[in-house]
This record gives sequence, structure tokens and C-alpha cells, in this order.
Amino acid sequence: MRRFILNIDCPDTVGVVAAVSGFVADNDGSVIEAAQHGDLTTGRFFLRMEISADSLSIDADAFGAGFADIAKRFDMRWRLTDTDVRKRIVVLCSTEEHCLADILYRWRTGDLEADVACVISNHETLRTEVEWHGVPFHHVPVTREGRDAAFAEIGRLFDEAEADVMVLARYMQIIPPDLCDRLAGRIINIHHSFLPSFAGAKPYHQAFDRGVKLIGATCHYVTATLDDGPIIEQDTRRIDHADSPTELVRLGRDIERTVLARGLRWHLEDRVFVNANKTVVFA
Repeated sequence: MRRFILNIDCPDTVGVVAAVSGFVADNDGSVIEAAQHGDLTTGRFFLRMEISADSLSIDADAFGAGFADIAKRFDMRWRLTDTDVRKRIVVLCSTEEHCLADILYRWRTGDLEADVACVISNHETLRTEVEWHGVPFHHVPVTREGRDAAFAEIGRLFDEAEADVMVLARYMQIIPPDLCDRLAGRIINIHHSFLPSFAGAKPYHQAFDRGVKLIGATCHYVTATLDDGPIIEQDTRRIDHADSPTELVRLGRDIERTVLARGLRWHLEDRVFVNANKTVVFA
């Protein structure tokens, strides 16, 4: 069923839900799903509404034009998306294949309702696997001297693909601040620890050295500060003193795949709102 998804972020005040619901009803819209949250700390109000496209007496353009007055009255940041318009993903990877392979499998089987526009890597290692799926592969080496040029090319490829989101599937390079800012809220990373613990390199080895009893993975938006962006999803698994760093890496891969898949799905379904350095997720 084709649906329009209306996402709203505005100051929390009286009358928002009544105004939005009234506008939808006045245009014969049938609401399939709705979720809302008022944050008492930031004073922001978040609303996600799924509307049957076939029920509306107006199209998306007319909806947007008519809704503009309400948005202005309540100082809303808002967007309307159409589920019939598939979002486009650009995946960045290095040499670890488990997260990339999971995304490609979910895309190929139809479990991921989006298109993988291309894969970009700083190594040639995974080219054969990517091209086997019929997905374009771009090798963009990242060297100390050519770092700026490499990320300029990555940004160009992202724009050329008309992509909606960039996914770092164990991409072992730090995204420069200018690209983070330009694509704020549109770059998703999977970090192989339960942030904020063990940020940076080799988190499983850090966890082993500390003797922790839980390891985890974190799906988050990328910001200019390393491993510090708003968290979308996390999960953990219990371990014990007998597990080596190699075993932690093996166990962690399963967590990474599922956490990234859930976080990416919720982003693609417009279920995630950035709220300062946190998120509101209507999952």
C-alpha cells in the first residue's frame, strides 16, 4: 500500500496534533499509523504519521502547499515522503565484509526496501562480491597526502548517485568534518562497541583488557567528533573470562549485522528524529 509519511519536529506547544490531524481529515486522509513524543528537556515535539496515499483527495505537491501555513504557524521542521519512491543507499567499506554482505543480501532478497546505488571502498578486497550482486564498485584509495581529494571524490560519487543515505559498513576511515556537516543526519555508522564505552580503534581488545562481561555494537549518525553522534540502535551479548579477543570479534560480528540492519531500516522508514545529541525512534 502506498503511503505518505509525514515527519514533524517543532517546539512543544498546544494544538499541534489537532492542527495536523484536522488538515489530514479535511483532505480525506486515512491515518494508518501515528506516533508522537514531547521532550520535556529540550522542549521539542516529534510526530510521525503514516497516511494512506489513495485516501487523500490531493496529491503530494498540493499536500505540501496546503500544509505550509500550519508548518509556519508552529515553526515546524517537516518533510513528507512517498513510500513508492525508493531511497538510495551508498555503502562505504574497507576489508571487513560481514556488514556489507548482510546489506547486500537484504537488498537482493527484497528485505531492505531501498536500492544500493553503489559501494565505495578504500581497498579492492570486496570488489568481486559487490559486482556479483550487480552493484557498481568504486575504489577510492585514501592516503595521507590524498585524503582531501579522496573524500571530495566520495562526496561527488554520493551526489552523482542521487543517494539519500551513506552507510559506513565497517569503513575504517574517519569522515572529514565538512562532509559530516554537509550530510548531517544522513551518514550512518556501525561501531563495534556499546558506546560511549570503548570508542576508537580495537574496541573488542579494549573490552578484553577491561574484563567486561558484556560486549555490544552501536548504530549511530556520524558527526565530526569520532564515535560521538546520536545513537539510533544498540545491542549486547554476554561473554565471560574464557573468551579471547578473537572470540569477541567473532561474536561481535553477529551483533554488528543485526544492529546496523535495524538502525538502517528505521532510518529508511523515516522513524528516526535527531534530538540534540540523541534520537527519538518510533520503531
